Amino acid sequence: MSQADSEPTGPYDSSGFAGPTKREKRDIPDGLWMRCPDCEEMLYRKTVAENHEVCPECQHHFRLSGTRRITQLTDPDSFEEMFSEIAPADPLGFTWDGKTLVDRISAEQAKTGQTEAVQTGVAYVKGRRVALGAMDGDWLMGSLGSVVGEKITRLVEFATEEKLPLVIVCVSGGARMHEGALSLMQMAKTSAALGRFDSAGGLFISVLSDPTTGGTTASFAMLGDIIIAEPKALIGFAGQRVIANTIKSELPEGFQRAEFLLEHGFVDRIVHRSELRSELARLIDYCAR
Repeated sequence: MSQADSEPTGPYDSSGFAGPTKREKRDIPDGLWMRCPDCEEMLYRKTVAENHEVCPECQHHFRLSGTRRITQLTDPDSFEEMFSEIAPADPLGFTWDGKTLVDRISAEQAKTGQTEAVQTGVAYVKGRRVALGAMDGDWLMGSLGSVVGEKITRLVEFATEEKLPLVIVCVSGGARMHEGALSLMQMAKTSAALGRFDSAGGLFISVLSDPTTGGTTASFAMLGDIIIAEPKALIGFAGQRVIANTIKSELPEGFQRAEFLLEHGFVDRIVHRSELRSELARLIDYCAR
């Protein structure tokens, strides 16, 4: 054996002996792991994505963007967007936290890649052609503003003319108060359009996800012929603290959650996200409208 073969490899200390080899630290890509807010388990993000953005441990349903929702519900490449040219404005010159509404709108558009808090169009759900609206909670909390109300109204009118089943996936923090009364007007406008749709014999399936609150709940979200909710979705009008302080009473456990509303007759079904696409297709076939 040569001297080179007998000598230890690696770094040396002052005595000439080899010290422990220092292992290089491997970088972990940002966003590779995520924590479930319910069970607090660390989850591999890819696994969650493959599971319809649902925690594989406790079945917590993570919030989805409108684009992701459309991808999950519709047949591949079948969604044709409509009314995307309708853009938001700042009718009141509203300013808060040192930012104008125009600045905030620009930031929301850059963040989400969407013009407004709802996407509307036509698509196929397991071969069934539907008029589809998907709200986006990432866009200014999915608030119901003038553009959201206008796009939903036009979608309802299109479904009426084309005799299509209508599906709207709701997620909203309520009416967009930065637009004042113009925002509140959308509640009446969307409800009136749905009234005409119902008179024409149309089928409206409303899907409530977490959270569906405020003016959205008080208008089109709760007017479905069939109302579906995702598990544990927060659904209500006023906030729990406001209600508790108003009635001076402690609210029951699970108040404003989907399971509580199902028990009290406010929603018709609770459907796991992995089954939602198939359930929509079954309901459309069953109602045959």
